[in-house]
Amino acid sequence: MRLFAAVIPPGPAIDELAAEVAQLRAALPDRHGRLRWTEPAMWHFTLAFLGEVEETLLPELGERLARAAHRHPAHELRFAGGGRFGDRILWVGATGSLETLGGLARSTAAGARRAGVRMDDARPFRPHLTLARATGHVNLRPYAEELAEFRGRRWPVERLELVRSRLPASGVPGERPRYETVAAWPLGTRRAQ
Repeated sequence: MRLFAAVIPPGPAIDELAAEVAQLRAALPDRHGRLRWTEPAMWHFTLAFLGEVEETLLPELGERLARAAHRHPAHELRFAGGGRFGDRILWVGATGSLETLGGLARSTAAGARRAGVRMDDARPFRPHLTLARATGHVNLRPYAEELAEFRGRRWPVERLELVRSRLPASGVPGERPRYETVAAWPLGTRRAQ
């Protein structure tokens, strides 16, 4: 199964960001339909992308991720600023306890590797939440500039989630993957939820 480990923001923070994105989209309409906006229900900070994982690894992976969650305390983040990866991806960033979040990301990736998950180590962790992906040429700079001053409310990061990504099977253009939480562990404690 295709998996990733993530932090999922709580509803009030998602609602606040969704309102900001609605204003952004109204201010800068995508007249050519080249931006695929992500749905708020799918918003998350990826800590480690695990890729295709054999189900036989899930018990060991769960143990390792529980340990990773136990080692890091609950902390606070807030959505802050925005940016782009070239003219392909528009994202919102974060501020707050980024050192703790980064430590959680490193522990999560290390735990997954110890459980036998083969991972690409090429990219360092950079906390961001993808808002839109461009198809074709889109100048994302104005969108990123509009997000530059955005500062959301503080929200608690209280758990680590293992999420399954189900890719679309229909072949319908624009269909998005579906995400479902497989397991979650509270930060700073050993119990699974």
